[in-house]
Amino acid sequence: MPTDTSERGLERLICTALAGHPCDPPLGPTVGEPPAHYGGVGWAGGNFHDYDREYCIDLAQLSAFLRATQPEAAESLDLSEASPTRRRFLARIQGEITKRGTIDVLRHGIKHEAHNLDLFYGTPSADNPEAQERFKQNRFTVTRQLRYSRDETQRALDIGLFINGLPVFTFELKNSLTKQTVAD
Repeated sequence: MPTDTSERGLERLICTALAGHPCDPPLGPTVGEPPAHYGGVGWAGGNFHDYDREYCIDLAQLSAFLRATQPEAAESLDLSEASPTRRRFLARIQGEITKRGTIDVLRHGIKHEAHNLDLFYGTPSADNPEAQERFKQNRFTVTRQLRYSRDETQRALDIGLFINGLPVFTFELKNSLTKQTVAD
């Protein structure tokens, strides 16, 4: 079998190393949950249809994390409906990321209305079973062909990495075998 030296092939290799499968983008809008078990080195394949372009958040992952870890707060945030309550919350996260940065928001969470929300559970010590259980509730996802433009041009990044729905890394891959450079 010949080696796939295309950009798509490199995306598939990266995703397979992280998630245990190539994370091929879905053919249609199938917003949903990642598989129950993670492969590779602990990441799950994401779905670019779950990405909210206005707020730069994987809404399905953020919602699932909050429902699993802070169900009362998640319920009051009305995350399943496109409501003013949800928009205020997403705008709050976006504002805090703009002000403090994604890593600080993940580490320290945010205060929104009556809620102090944790958005990430850090690496636990070996002798702390409660912290180990909390850490397992984090959702690490890798999404291929992440469409980020809010207009219909459908511009996309090759790969986006998310922790609990918040973007942490993006990749725009170039391939010298196909004469691509950083200028492309």
